Amino acid sequence: MARHAEIAGGGFAGLTAAIALRQEGWSVTLHEQGEELRPLGAGIFLWENGLRVLEQLGAYDEVMADSVMPPFYETRVHNTTVSKENFAGRRWRTMTRARLHGALVNVAVRSGVEIRTNSEVVAADPDGSLTLANGEQREADLVVGADGVGSKVRDSIGFKVERTISRDGISRVLVPRDREHKGGDWDNVIDMWNFAPRVIRILYVPCNDDYLYLGLMAPNEDAEAARTPINFDVWVDSFPLLAPALRRVAALEDPRRDTYQTNVLDRWSEGKVALVGDSAHAMCPALAQGAGCAMMNALALARAVGQSTLPVPETLRAWEQHVRPVTDRCQSRSAWFAETRSMSRGYQFTYDVMETANTDPLDLCKMPVLTA
Repeated sequence: MARHAEIAGGGFAGLTAAIALRQEGWSVTLHEQGEELRPLGAGIFLWENGLRVLEQLGAYDEVMADSVMPPFYETRVHNTTVSKENFAGRRWRTMTRARLHGALVNVAVRSGVEIRTNSEVVAADPDGSLTLANGEQREADLVVGADGVGSKVRDSIGFKVERTISRDGISRVLVPRDREHKGGDWDNVIDMWNFAPRVIRILYVPCNDDYLYLGLMAPNEDAEAARTPINFDVWVDSFPLLAPALRRVAALEDPRRDTYQTNVLDRWSEGKVALVGDSAHAMCPALAQGAGCAMMNALALARAVGQSTLPVPETLRAWEQHVRPVTDRCQSRSAWFAETRSMSRGYQFTYDVMETANTDPLDLCKMPVLTA
């Protein structure tokens, strides 16, 4: 008889776990509290590690069809270029979050994942059950909490969380890409920093030929730069070359703004419950590895429970011990870069910093022998 998994959350981590568990022969029900499965946010990076996960899931070709590999990651300070990095030819792609999320949803549906929308998870039990907002209790051999930074699965069980809030926040928006921002250096990812008269930053990311992802960073204490809708005059004063795109941003009624935070948990599993993605290891976006780590760990989780003959709780403990160190180091480095704002120096993608991007997720799936 096939073993069964219940998954809370229909984001990148939950969908990856669902698809990979189906590949291991499990039956899977995925719960999404919204009316439909849809991504939060605007654009996203995937590095070599995330792209290899997509290959394993069967979503790679669909993502490649509407994403780009920028020529360089360029860093500018006060509109002067200080570095251009191309990562020695290693694969990296930029895309809309909708493209990545939609590809994973399509594979999940084809794989036979049961997807329930308007299905809010309010609690979980280590014995292997989910409780829904309507009172229904769902039993499972494995429960996966992929329900984000405010995880109710995590909090209902009582995992200990050490939460650090950064001094900076970011508004992430997607705007149409005009002809002035196509070709030449405008095809690069450009990390634009200004430190006078105020600290302010724009991460400029071409997602495809039609859309730009812009991340507008400002200190939380700077009321004018941090406000939404944005103050066009404040931003265009520092970044005049982006005036057409900033006008589009200023026209948005209420762009989402998030404060950077790092959440470190005492453990990622309890009994038959495992946490993946932001519910387990929310991190600052400095290294653009939130999705990459989430997807790698979710894939490794599915491979571990699919191939182990040990009880699920023992398998989950072994999984965390095996995969967690890479994510912990990435989380720590991302927090340091966010706190020091040292991405502005350029040439920051050293061998150590690129550890996560260069991690082969298949190596994380090679668990120690898990047999009774």
